[in-house]
Amino acid sequence: MKKPPLRARHLMLLATLVGVISGLGAIALYILIDISSQFFLEGLDTYTPPKPGGELALFEVHFDYASIPLYLLPAIGGVLSGLLVYSLAPEAEGHGTDAVIRAFHRMRGEIRGRVPIVKALATAVTIGSGGSAGREGPIAQIGAGFGSFLASLFDLSDRDKRVLVVCGMAGGIGSIFRSPFGGAIFAIEVLYKRDYEVEAMIPAFTSSIVAYTVFEVIFGRLTGTPFGSHTIFSTPQMSISSAWEMFIYLLLGLVAAGIAIGYIKVFYFIHNLFKRLKITPYMKPVIGGILTGIIAIFAPQALGMSYGYVQMAIDGNIALQTILIILVAKILATSFTIGSGGSGGVFAPSVVIGSMVGATIGYLFSDLMPFLVTQPESYVLVGMAAFVAAVAKTPIAAIMMVLEMTGGYSLLPALTLAAIVAYRASGDISIYSEQVESRINSPAHRMEMTVDVLENIHVSEAMTPAEKVFTVSPHSTVSEVLQAIYKTGHLGFPVVQDGRLVGIITLNDVMKVPVDERDETSVEKAMTREVIIAHPDETLEEVLRRLAKHNIGRLPVVAREDGKLIGIITRSDIVRAHAAEVALRAR
Repeated sequence: MKKPPLRARHLMLLATLVGVISGLGAIALYILIDISSQFFLEGLDTYTPPKPGGELALFEVHFDYASIPLYLLPAIGGVLSGLLVYSLAPEAEGHGTDAVIRAFHRMRGEIRGRVPIVKALATAVTIGSGGSAGREGPIAQIGAGFGSFLASLFDLSDRDKRVLVVCGMAGGIGSIFRSPFGGAIFAIEVLYKRDYEVEAMIPAFTSSIVAYTVFEVIFGRLTGTPFGSHTIFSTPQMSISSAWEMFIYLLLGLVAAGIAIGYIKVFYFIHNLFKRLKITPYMKPVIGGILTGIIAIFAPQALGMSYGYVQMAIDGNIALQTILIILVAKILATSFTIGSGGSGGVFAPSVVIGSMVGATIGYLFSDLMPFLVTQPESYVLVGMAAFVAAVAKTPIAAIMMVLEMTGGYSLLPALTLAAIVAYRASGDISIYSEQVESRINSPAHRMEMTVDVLENIHVSEAMTPAEKVFTVSPHSTVSEVLQAIYKTGHLGFPVVQDGRLVGIITLNDVMKVPVDERDETSVEKAMTREVIIAHPDETLEEVLRRLAKHNIGRLPVVAREDGKLIGIITRSDIVRAHAAEVALRAR
């Protein structure tokens, strides 16, 4: 039986609870990745990647083994991640967000309870050991997994379960990226290429704000910093020098779209190669780790999340040659890490790649047109938004998340222009393969988006008219009815007097009359007077439900104004009308 949807206030309470757990999950994932990075990169090797301005270590753990070369660490992470994922929860492989999108559209919001835990551990190992991945996919799966668990616990409807899945994704992303507004928009926008999950908007905002608050309170307590002061990147005051500079930002949007298309094609080319490999799944992340390690020999900046190098680009402390190396190396390293089945998100790599695209344009035009491009660092922020909008098909979320992650609100016009241009110029290609075009294309909404054919056809259009219906008089005998049954093969007949329906007589009614009394017993005495009827202005949907409810095959059609029999409607009539209408629509 279909479960009724929750009342709004009950759904908001559950969205709040999902937000609390998502915020706690974000803190736990942050700590796990930080400790894992300290153990692998700093402890087993001596590589200490730079950190962005707002990323602080919540716990300092000193490991000092320095016995394994840096280029071998991603392979070790691949071994551990593969064992965790493929032994306990194979659906936790890859970049997480796609798994949540698939659960929303195709799995009625179902996410196994163990997935968030496995995803968190595998991601911490993957990123900590130098794998090129991010936190958005894992935290989306962690938050969404709890939302699904909570909905199952309270036996909620599929609709409410999907809403709580969106709430979990919003809470996780809004908290770990310190972007409560952008996180909520991302969660309702990333499900589609050209649409939004509007029903989940208010619960998603609720969950995201609650999760952000929980994260900020704990983060502030552990670091001794004020609430709400933790943007990921430290950004100086930036501005647009003149209206003419908007043309360069427009060009940046086009360049970002082109590189985004190339990145997605490379990613899925490598992903499909690994899918076709005839080896045990456990070994695929290991091979991906080995290839990432080879890249690290030439470009160690591609290891981990690489946010520190984005900060260096914002600060103007990185050479153009290094920017180009990071751009290419990050595309390859991310494709090998996640495309091979390693656990992690694609949002952070997209932020890094986009920032390098923006830095390239900014620094080049700063040399070519120093009178126009006076702050090349601003292009780093605009490049982030444009690239994320193109690869993820989330233009509004990309703009808001970059604003909240950097505080660069004065660049809003440039961010908006570049993001929208990149979004449109990149077409339908997306890094999230499970996205659908719009709500009408989603299996989750197919029933509500499809108007039943039978709702558009009236009984008068499909019935057999009265002149073709065999009827009997109330003054006929039961024997005559029995003969008519044998002759026509029908099991019942309307009883009509002066054109009006007065009853119905069936074989069952006839058989109740003793054999020796059938010649003298009139139909009037044997018929059923309480007749289930249909009216000509009713829809076939209504009539079909009535037939099913009473388990009968036909209904007399009676005029509302005078009760006259004007026809009969059968299951066969309904089937024929349905087939004809479908054929007409298909032309």
